[in-house]
Amino acid sequence: MMNTIEILGVPISNITMNGAVEKVSEFMKSDGLHPVYTPNPEIVMLAKGNKAFLEVIKKADLVVPDGIGVVIASKLQKGERLPERVAGYDLVQNTMKRAVKEGYKYYFFGSKPGIAEEAAQKMRETYPGIQIVGTRDGYFKKEDEPAIIEDINASGANILLVALGAPKQEMWIEENKHLLPNVRVAIGVGGSLDGMAG
Repeated sequence: MMNTIEILGVPISNITMNGAVEKVSEFMKSDGLHPVYTPNPEIVMLAKGNKAFLEVIKKADLVVPDGIGVVIASKLQKGERLPERVAGYDLVQNTMKRAVKEGYKYYFFGSKPGIAEEAAQKMRETYPGIQIVGTRDGYFKKEDEPAIIEDINASGANILLVALGAPKQEMWIEENKHLLPNVRVAIGVGGSLDGMAG
């Protein structure tokens, strides 16, 4: 991972929004799946008390400060400070502005039944020509996972948005990233699909 600043032991990438969008663009042109996580103060506290979750965050290729509280915390410490808030929702929207030109293909996974489809429809209206190649709600059992992974792979998606809430979404990405050969970027997006669906 790049230059980071630790907040309560959680490494946060020392990056601006523009830098994060460029980083995603770099990941899209490279091999393997690159996890991107978006911790706010609640997630930082969760990771502080959950060693397995913290280890998963440490393996990410990009960890952006989603909440202004994370940025403020960096300013209360000695040493380097985080330059600005990089909200996960806005990061995704900024990638979508480039999606048609860059050939990004999204798969929306998570939220309540119907939300991912609604979010996909709204984003197609907002960004004409965008490719949202698959959707799946976040209600599943362990035995459904192979079929979900097969659907993601069959869709040809190269950006996967996982909206299962923390720490479930980050753990899911870590556990399954080796099974997703076409995906270049997987982002834990929390409630972002609900936001996109309006």
